[in-house]
Amino acid sequence: MIKTDKISFSTKGDGDIIDLTGEVAAKIKSSGIKSGTVTVFTPSATSALTTIEYEPGLLQDLPEFFHKIIPAGVPYKHDMTWHDGNGYAHLRAALVGPDITVPFIDGEMQLGTWQQIVFLDFDNRRRNRKVVVQIIGE
Repeated sequence: MIKTDKISFSTKGDGDIIDLTGEVAAKIKSSGIKSGTVTVFTPSATSALTTIEYEPGLLQDLPEFFHKIIPAGVPYKHDMTWHDGNGYAHLRAALVGPDITVPFIDGEMQLGTWQQIVFLDFDNRRRNRKVVVQIIGE
């Protein structure tokens, strides 16, 4: 059985990190599927999905890390093409990736104790975002 749904939300942009764990868990429960996998996908070229421990230190460390390895405010060829100043956002999103898949058993995601599903918005402005949640199982 396959169930597909969406989660919509707004972001501040510029490294905003949104915890989606509770909403994904709710989608699994409402699907009626007991065991399988859930895939969360962002249809965006300037955002990504991963897992982290959603705590204040990492909420500061992660954006600082991306600023160090792929800084904003330097010239990127993308910016010369589109003049939108978000070339760095595309590179950061490509590095992390647009999706995450998590197994679940008896309706419970098999995440580690300190692991939450997070949406990373790398764009240089506020955005209305959505993710696709696809639940596959029995």
